[in-house]
Amino acid sequence: MGIASHHSCFIRAFAIRVIRNKTIKQAQAHFMKLRIYSFLSATTLVLALTLSAQIDSGTRFHRIAIFTPLYLDSAFDGSGSYRYEKNFPKFLSPGLEFYEGAQWALDSLKKEGAHLEVRLYDSRSSATSINQILQEKDFENTELILGHVSPTDLRIIANGAFHLKIPFINANFPNDGNITNNPSLIILNSTLKTHCEGIYKFLQRNYPTSSITVFRKKGALEDRLKSYFTEIERTTASVPLRLKYINLEDNIDAQQLSKYLDSNIQNICIVASLEENFAKTFCQLASQLSGSYHTSIFGMPTWDNTMDFTLPGFSGPEIFYSTPFYINPNDNLVKSIQQYFSTNYYMKGSDMVIRGFEATYHFVKLLEQFGPNLGAHIGEKKFEIINAFDIEPVYLNKQSPVPDYYENKKLYFVKKVDGKTVAVY
Repeated sequence: MGIASHHSCFIRAFAIRVIRNKTIKQAQAHFMKLRIYSFLSATTLVLALTLSAQIDSGTRFHRIAIFTPLYLDSAFDGSGSYRYEKNFPKFLSPGLEFYEGAQWALDSLKKEGAHLEVRLYDSRSSATSINQILQEKDFENTELILGHVSPTDLRIIANGAFHLKIPFINANFPNDGNITNNPSLIILNSTLKTHCEGIYKFLQRNYPTSSITVFRKKGALEDRLKSYFTEIERTTASVPLRLKYINLEDNIDAQQLSKYLDSNIQNICIVASLEENFAKTFCQLASQLSGSYHTSIFGMPTWDNTMDFTLPGFSGPEIFYSTPFYINPNDNLVKSIQQYFSTNYYMKGSDMVIRGFEATYHFVKLLEQFGPNLGAHIGEKKFEIINAFDIEPVYLNKQSPVPDYYENKKLYFVKKVDGKTVAVY
């Protein structure tokens, strides 16, 4: 059977009942059953589930592994009692929501007749390490790995996938982890360098002759951002942008910022810093000056999750940021997911739910079509359901015939004015 209701409800019951402060004892009972089941399973971790209707014994199954941080050992003590009473710590949410999205996709695949054996691993379990799991004889038949990972997890799982010669889909971590010569690694959440390339190309298309000011502060990450833009400028096949770099102090005020703006033109600004307070201060100062200066601000991908532009103090300027995952509230599937969560969970489905859903569905469908040759077709654009993917090989060593990894190069540019999304490019 698939991720049948009596299995998946263990995790969902925990999320629903604990988040909404309902029936803690029932949540504990569900998770105790889950923990007992995990110790009885071959993996000693969470679940070993088979997706299929009743079929004959000769049917071939595709074996898939999903790693996500469920923190079962942290959530429950040795007796199976929930540690946090009526609270639900934030650190439990991302991995749980990623699994919820994956489970939705697996349920859909089951209805479509998929023959899958899916093993779900709690990457924060103390029972068995990820290294041990990857080295188990039984893991050798795995054909696809999907993961919500930490930097440490990334390197371990990518190395295991390389030795097994199977794709590993890193769904959340926007970094290559200094991994090279590993075509098994696929990064869905685009790296910072790719975002810089995207910003540069977007500005080349839309403001090719404008003078563009890059506002930054002192810092190692800020220096890395500058090096990315400098490299892109040096290697671009088009006419380079006219970039001017300005270092700002933390205590800058609106009058000081106005010295770098021109009231007679549209001011194109890049805020080249990942520090949230620096970004907020810049946007708020630009808002104070918006009566005299027309300003378009391009920010970092972190703005998608850290900046609430509906708050007072952000009105006036045009604010742009890039993201590889744009959740269109008018998309019918997104509406369906949000309605389900609202009705059943009294909450909004997060972006991690959607990411788990679309990554699982897309790559499992490709696995069904291409089987052992999935790696050679990892960039196929079939079966995209919410976001488009543009998965391309990355060659850090230009002389090497082997990609260092694959990365999603598709970026959406979100434009916000007065707190509202007015365009998506």
